[in-house]
Amino acid sequence: MLAAATANAISQMQLSNVVLAIGSLGTAAYGVVDVSKGMGGGISNRGFGDIRTIISKFIPPAAGAGASSALALPSVLATLRANWLNCMALVDQKSVAKALIKLNLTPATAGVMAAAAGVDATLLASVAEKLASGAALIQPETDAYGRFDLLLSAMLDQGYQRADQRYRNSAKLLAVPIAVILALVGAWAMDGGGLTFFGSADAAKALLGGLLATPLAPVAKDLSSAIQAGAKLAQSWKK
Repeated sequence: MLAAATANAISQMQLSNVVLAIGSLGTAAYGVVDVSKGMGGGISNRGFGDIRTIISKFIPPAAGAGASSALALPSVLATLRANWLNCMALVDQKSVAKALIKLNLTPATAGVMAAAAGVDATLLASVAEKLASGAALIQPETDAYGRFDLLLSAMLDQGYQRADQRYRNSAKLLAVPIAVILALVGAWAMDGGGLTFFGSADAAKALLGGLLATPLAPVAKDLSSAIQAGAKLAQSWKK
């Protein structure tokens, strides 16, 4: 009976170690994905298209003092892309985007921005003119500008949340084949490097481990601890 309990404990320990190893493989795969950022942004480029779509609705291509102006659409997108690739906090990224859009609010661009946000174009153009001159806003203009601010915030939040979701999902999806490749290469090397490995049971185990690595990586430590705790509880019941 003692031998059976010992064997069971060893089995539970081995399962725990397997879970930790698979989780470590997933972490390594995520690391490889992260390295791709050094090649023109790599996986970080995923999602920025959603941000570009929102920004382009508010800032016309002809906005700003010229193509080289800091307020021109290309310059604004370059600034926002740098913040995105550098993983600036989303709250700060949205604040910068909102500020750059508002700096582009002029009587000439008010119509485009009003159409994008769904506010009165005439009132917004009047607001833009008074903001430039420093004149006081009347109540309808204040209401229109407040509505514009809220809708702009909502649309930016939508764009950045979609972008972040697209980036995270793409990173996870790319990490899966990388984890599979790493698992197969590692098992193949340990098997001696023969071609017969790819039709063996070890190859199937490596493939399964690679597929599980990415979803297990964030919870591997907790799952391993849970397995060990479950094993101890089962042993205490048998005493």
